[in-house]
Amino acid sequence: MPADASWFNEAKFGMVIHWGIYSVPAHAEWMLHDEKIPFEEYRRYADQFAPDDWDPRDWVNLAQEAGMRYMVLTARHHDGYCLYDSDLSDFTAPKTAARRDLIAEYIEAARAGGMRVGLYYSLLDWHHPGWQAGPESDEWPEFIEYVHGQVRELCTNYGPLDVMWFDGGGPGCAACWRAEKLAKMIRELQPDCLINNRGLLPGDFDTPEQKIEASEAGRMWESCLVVGHRWGFYRNEQYYKPPTRLLLDLVHIAGGGGNLLLNVSPMADGTIPEPQQEILCEMGKWLARHGEAIYGAQRCKYGSHGTFVNGGATARGNTLYLHMLLWPGQQWAFSELGNTVQNARLLTTGEKLEFVQEGDRVIFPALPKEPPDPHLSVIALELDGEPRRSE
Repeated sequence: MPADASWFNEAKFGMVIHWGIYSVPAHAEWMLHDEKIPFEEYRRYADQFAPDDWDPRDWVNLAQEAGMRYMVLTARHHDGYCLYDSDLSDFTAPKTAARRDLIAEYIEAARAGGMRVGLYYSLLDWHHPGWQAGPESDEWPEFIEYVHGQVRELCTNYGPLDVMWFDGGGPGCAACWRAEKLAKMIRELQPDCLINNRGLLPGDFDTPEQKIEASEAGRMWESCLVVGHRWGFYRNEQYYKPPTRLLLDLVHIAGGGGNLLLNVSPMADGTIPEPQQEILCEMGKWLARHGEAIYGAQRCKYGSHGTFVNGGATARGNTLYLHMLLWPGQQWAFSELGNTVQNARLLTTGEKLEFVQEGDRVIFPALPKEPPDPHLSVIALELDGEPRRSE
């Protein structure tokens, strides 16, 4: 692990972007596999993937407005199409209709915007003969050289990276993929880069997908969730998670000491669909008022991984933040607090709150009648030590 990984624990909220030639037919990122499309037919979408008006600064601006602190883009997904200039493949953006190194432009824009930069790389490649033949085949060693070579390109040609985000590490074992050799190469070329746990080795942090599952204490982790149902752009997406739901997820994740990596799925022209933008901007408005309760949050010992009956709890140092999904009205009490409360305030408005403490029970006799925030209102309690439950 890099000497200083503190930025990751502080960040709490990041954006992952699934974008590729599958965005042209708009059937999401697994269509080559799921629809059993012959590869020569599928690769024609590369001749239509030409995001001439795409400006990565639009993505960066959206991430900033959403309150996100880092970004991860699919440099290559399972279909083998590279958004970057690879000497090891002709199935790349610069060598097909796009005629641009999209990764180079993304990294430049993210760095200019002060965002931490990550690259997603799928170890598997549906179109490569070695992958198709499998680990026991004569073609496998050539495939592994191809994978290692492409990772070397990403670690060499684009300046400092903050995250190498692997996926698709099956079938086979760590030895089949020469995983330790691959990790060593990354450490040598990118000593400050974090590596996730999907490269056939534990890596620096865990990545539960489509669920919230805290790792053991002391282990960094990141829940990977989508705004809707699909990772890649799906033209007929009918449902997007409301901001309140995603904010509650963020609270539960931060309360467990983890990060939320939230996926967006741009259209072929690079435009992020309007409903996704609106959701992220709404989350950003909430974070602008309540970010103190999220950024840098540690594992909360009050509640079960940050949850309690009315929403969620997060903690920073000696401050406990109660995130209220259901506003109780003018009077409310909670119990089982193993600390003495020194001060209380409504983080949403900055208003100081009256309270009475009776043992492990805290009573608020004069709260606002109506919810101060349409999503989650937050009460901040300054305590005599790190928050804990009473025994």
